[in-house]
Amino acid sequence: MYTGAGDIRHQSDTSENRDGHNNKYGRTRFQSNFSSASRGTSCPPDARRRPDHKETDAKGTRLPSRGKQQQDKKDPTKKGDGRSQNRQVTVDSSKAKTSLEALKISIKQLKWKEFPLGRRLPCDIYWHGVSFHESDGLSSGQVNKFPGMADLVRKINLSRAVRTMQELYPEEYNFYPQSWILPEEFHLFDAQVRLAKENDPTWRPTFIVKPDGGCQGDGIYLIKDPSEIRLMGSLQSRPSVVQEYIGKPFLMDKLKFDIRLYVLLKSIEPLEIYIAKEGLTRFCTEPYQEPNHKNLHHVYMHLTNYSLNIHSDNYVHSDNIHTGSKRTFSSILYRLSAKGVDVKKVWSDIISLVIKTILALVPELKVYNQAEIPPGKPGPTCFQILGFDILLKKNLKPVLLEVNANPSMKIDHEQEIVPGVYENVPSLVDEEVKIAVIRDTLRLVDPARGKNSLSLSESSVDTNHEESIGQRESETEENTLPSISLKQVYPKYSKQFNYLRVVERMSSVFLRFLGIRGTMKLGPTGFRTFFSCKLSNSNFPMASVDILYIDITRRWHSMGLAKRNQAFVEAFFYLAQRRFKGLPLHEQVQSLLDLCENQLESLDEKRLLCSRGNEERRTTPSYSLQKDLLMTCHVPLLHRTATACKLADYKLQHS
Repeated sequence: MYTGAGDIRHQSDTSENRDGHNNKYGRTRFQSNFSSASRGTSCPPDARRRPDHKETDAKGTRLPSRGKQQQDKKDPTKKGDGRSQNRQVTVDSSKAKTSLEALKISIKQLKWKEFPLGRRLPCDIYWHGVSFHESDGLSSGQVNKFPGMADLVRKINLSRAVRTMQELYPEEYNFYPQSWILPEEFHLFDAQVRLAKENDPTWRPTFIVKPDGGCQGDGIYLIKDPSEIRLMGSLQSRPSVVQEYIGKPFLMDKLKFDIRLYVLLKSIEPLEIYIAKEGLTRFCTEPYQEPNHKNLHHVYMHLTNYSLNIHSDNYVHSDNIHTGSKRTFSSILYRLSAKGVDVKKVWSDIISLVIKTILALVPELKVYNQAEIPPGKPGPTCFQILGFDILLKKNLKPVLLEVNANPSMKIDHEQEIVPGVYENVPSLVDEEVKIAVIRDTLRLVDPARGKNSLSLSESSVDTNHEESIGQRESETEENTLPSISLKQVYPKYSKQFNYLRVVERMSSVFLRFLGIRGTMKLGPTGFRTFFSCKLSNSNFPMASVDILYIDITRRWHSMGLAKRNQAFVEAFFYLAQRRFKGLPLHEQVQSLLDLCENQLESLDEKRLLCSRGNEERRTTPSYSLQKDLLMTCHVPLLHRTATACKLADYKLQHS
């Protein structure tokens, strides 16, 4: 049941906080393992994608009667299918903020229509700078933010999500440093460190403290012992994460650096993940030394944050992508390849890290999404560019530092022209990477992308002159652009990682028992319903159920409603351990999930039978008792009591 993800190398085809045109990464000889995604690959259509404007609907669909086709041929204003149908994709950039310049260039390269001040009519794409809520009331189109994402990737929440997966699959999630949440876990942190030192007196660890809401390196500091944590003052009012510091990083030119990779989460249902083939490397500006009490405060040595190092006298603004304090990731890989390093293995490990991290975030993200865009109600579809900050250990194993919901997409930087005089000048490295990421993200979410591939396949069956022209124009337009710089990694490698989607299955059970769509809090009634109808099969008395609910709810109360799914996960783990003793935790959880899903499927089948029976009896006389029994089947599952379930079972057995 539990198998490793395997090595994906053999199946490869060859921030607001901190942190192009043609992608040069593909020109290096080691690129074969990460080749460009083939142009024209269609993505599964989203069920809630808004229809095109009325006039394009009329022009873009195959018409049912030949007479109507002849009528359209005579109308010179009507074109065939094809993106364009001579209708440009519309982009609302009024909320783009710091990514505006790169977005404008991308839209211009695509020859789309930008609305910098917004638009009364709906747009195809809305580009927001910070959050999903920057433009309330969207009922159509696509928006470049998922609801709740900014909250989910904050340092504490990211740590909680990854730690949940570490409990289930410790070997698979060893790319994230051991973490503690302050101040609530300070005593646990202190006790574990002291115990480890007693067991190994030679251990000399270093820890890094990161404020939960901090950005651009604000408030980060290093310590050698828990006693050095600043418990007084800001820590009490500013929760933080403390992690084991990576004391032996891989160095380049004797400098520590990290990697900023851009990841497109194109969809969560179905799950689609893309990774940019080019990224940024941000260098420290002081030669690295292992941390000691004398150099702990040397931020230019230990912290790779661009926003910090840019103030160093040693910072080098580069006029090419291979030198300076900010370089392309491909330039680093090229140097590694020249030294004989297996860069395919490096990429393979990074891809695995990214997929596993997204799988840890998706369960809670789905809870947010159903609260903001309830199923069956009009709303936009979502996608989002995330910034992954990754450090390479000395052995070249990648380590996840953090995930940025709003990675900086600025393509210029402030530079001192003469003493005391600063101005913004273009950054060639940022342009090289970020414009390509935004432009190709737009290409992948183009609402006409799937339709184009369909119309091309149908053109040989039913084609007219105008359709052919429209298709050729669309193909020519696409061929003038560079190949897409984003590589699909999921579902491409789904077979290797699907076994890790256990918490996502728990999230689906949680959503099933919410009772009220659009909320994120499972109340006591929903929690009781989860135990009733033989779902848990643990012979748990209802008094114990209520005590468990109260105990977990109290401990999670300070974390807000958004964490109710994580509280449910905790309860689920407890029940699985109680119900299936003697198995590893991941097998206990999978066994309880199988039981729950089978019971829910059985209940759904019973409801379907009841519904069909009700339809049949509408036209035939029935005894009142039969009718009363039948009506119990229409009580929604989420509001049933154990008695109602038994009554429904009785009806099915005796009808």
